[in-house]
Amino acid sequence: MTEKIKIALLKRKATIKELSEKLGSSQQNLSGKFRRDNFSMKELEEIAAALDCSLEIQLVMNDTGERI
Repeated sequence: MTEKIKIALLKRKATIKELSEKLGSSQQNLSGKFRRDNFSMKELEEIAAALDCSLEIQLVMNDTGERI
């Protein structure tokens, strides 16, 4: 998920610092979450909203490609 957030930041021409300010979090805390790739569902929803994105999570069957 970290890579996807970084891509969204690049496309929005935003920094982790700017994102952390929008989230009311410290840059250090957010950077730690990026390093660990450790986000709760609520945090992902808040990040998506801050970046003006929709959050879509899917399970995909590896053998058939079926999306659930």
